[in-house]
Amino acid sequence: MNWSDQFVELDKSTHDRDSFDCGETELNELIQKFAAKHMHAGISRTMVLPATTALPDNKNPICAFYTIAPSSIRRESLPEMLAKKLPRYPIPVFLLAQLAVHERYQGSGLGKIALIKALEYLWQVNGYLRAYAVVVDCLNEKAAQFYCKYGFELLCENNGRKRMYLSMKTIGQLFSS
Repeated sequence: MNWSDQFVELDKSTHDRDSFDCGETELNELIQKFAAKHMHAGISRTMVLPATTALPDNKNPICAFYTIAPSSIRRESLPEMLAKKLPRYPIPVFLLAQLAVHERYQGSGLGKIALIKALEYLWQVNGYLRAYAVVVDCLNEKAAQFYCKYGFELLCENNGRKRMYLSMKTIGQLFSS
């Protein structure tokens, strides 16, 4: 099964959420039960990469997805060299809340593609609504290693999970002509 050529906003009437399985219960439950509700409530946006072939019910399986939301961080949570250059009030950031690839497509480079598309999308949003960085809360060490590989740096640890960030300045270098 092949994937589409672009990420689109989750639509529960055309995307089969129930068959998504990335091997992580927390991420599976998010896409299956909560992503559409969170979008309806206006707290996040989930973009999916559908398969090109529909199921018998005419819904397309989801090959990968990412969820983004506005957020903020405390200045004190940043490394000292960065923090001293910023104001004392909460710093606006974009939260890359989730990113997952269906088990069938893991190892195919689709995680990298999803990350690039998420960062590209957030770079476009940054043209209208500024943020200092993209922040991600890593579900486990494997996720932390994935984000580290693409330039994310450790921000802090909380309850055994690493919070990492990539500055919009760095992201701008990737997507500015």
